[in-house]
Amino acid sequence: MTNLDVNLINGIALAFEGDAVYSMYIRRHLIFTGQTKPNQLHRLATKYVSAKAQASLITKMLEAQLLTEKEEEIYKRGRNASTHTKAKNTDIITYKMSTGFEAVLGYLHMTEQIERMEELIGWCIKTIEEENQ
Repeated sequence: MTNLDVNLINGIALAFEGDAVYSMYIRRHLIFTGQTKPNQLHRLATKYVSAKAQASLITKMLEAQLLTEKEEEIYKRGRNASTHTKAKNTDIITYKMSTGFEAVLGYLHMTEQIERMEELIGWCIKTIEEENQ
């Protein structure tokens, strides 16, 4: 690990980290619930990791006032970061919101706030599963 100040890392880089971490937790969750077929795993994972799902989750987190002041600041940094890639399969607002969502998880992971990160991911899993019952 380097001594880089996480507060200086841009929102896109935090989202890059958050995307990987969130995907890993979702994949592990699906496998532990007995899902083992690759196409089924991929199809189920998109309910959790698509830009649309993540934008919906971050909206609900903000409404429920689930995030700390610092986490909201990181969300906005990720959401407002200028991207040079085009959003795939979604509109730019949804894409930017999902980038903010991923930035929060990336920030928590990089600052080693694993318990907090897992608490938020657990909340996301529960929320998605309640919607898909």
